[in-house]
Amino acid sequence: MALRLSFLSRCRAVQGHRAFSHGTASLSSENKELPQAKFFPPLQTAMLPPDTFKGKVAFITGGGTGLGRGMTTTLSRLGAECVISSRKLDVLQQTASEITTETGNKVHPVQCDVRDPESVKKAVAELVQVAGHPDVVINNAAGNFISPSERLSANAWKTITDIVLNGTAYVTLEVGKELIKAGKGAAFLAITTVYAESGSGFVVPSASAKAGVEAMCKSLASEWGRYGMRFNVIQPGPIRTKGAFSRLDPTGKFEAEMLKRIPCGRLGTTEEIANLATYLCSDYANWLNGAIIRLDGGEYVSMAGEFNSLTKITNDQWDMLEQLIRKTKGS
Repeated sequence: MALRLSFLSRCRAVQGHRAFSHGTASLSSENKELPQAKFFPPLQTAMLPPDTFKGKVAFITGGGTGLGRGMTTTLSRLGAECVISSRKLDVLQQTASEITTETGNKVHPVQCDVRDPESVKKAVAELVQVAGHPDVVINNAAGNFISPSERLSANAWKTITDIVLNGTAYVTLEVGKELIKAGKGAAFLAITTVYAESGSGFVVPSASAKAGVEAMCKSLASEWGRYGMRFNVIQPGPIRTKGAFSRLDPTGKFEAEMLKRIPCGRLGTTEEIANLATYLCSDYANWLNGAIIRLDGGEYVSMAGEFNSLTKITNDQWDMLEQLIRKTKGS
């Protein structure tokens, strides 16, 4: 059953936590992995050397929760001084305190509503004041909800596109202009979703806005490389994070169907996204620019292949099909 737009009022301007998307689905704690998942165990340790980001500043929107918090934690463990932003200052303050206590590196909370250009401008000024010009910028803030498109109001469309597309643009342009004036480069990363590429019903505002984010990143990778800036994108598959999935899939049936589409047989983890994100933003990836990288356990290609459903055919059925095919030779 599609969510009514009244649910949108509880999910509006969600930053760093998408209520329903391939990139940030908040999933139940019950382990429903498929047998083949044993071949693809997730690692929870950082893959880069401990001081990879020592002396560097990272700015993460939506950094207080979910994937944003996970990426911030890993960056901080690797030596970065992090600045996290979202609308909810109390959440940011708690997250900043907890990560700083764990890693010993400063994490600064900066309140920001990415939908508001003036709020973004103020937040970027505060970022520069408390930590300096960033070396890493991660556009992770987003919002989403499911609904039949015929039920969408103009305000519903505007709410999602203001957060996802306009918010990413406001942050990127404001930070970029400051970096150009300072003569400093940086690595930019955007978190989108696999359906930004394929499109998807029932999340049309999100799909459209995320596709716009990807086009912007590819465009700026070309235009602003001369200023020392790189732009890359991660398209996450379903990630196991805490949140509101119980309101979207109370029976767990959606998760079970989702797992059937993933050849690796399991959901992704925050640590896996964080490892890829930190690599893309590190000096190890200095020649990687304008890339869109899908991290989804093979879900996209599983759904895309016309004959992929033949995995359901048994060996006995294959024997029968083989005999039928052999009989057609020469015809």
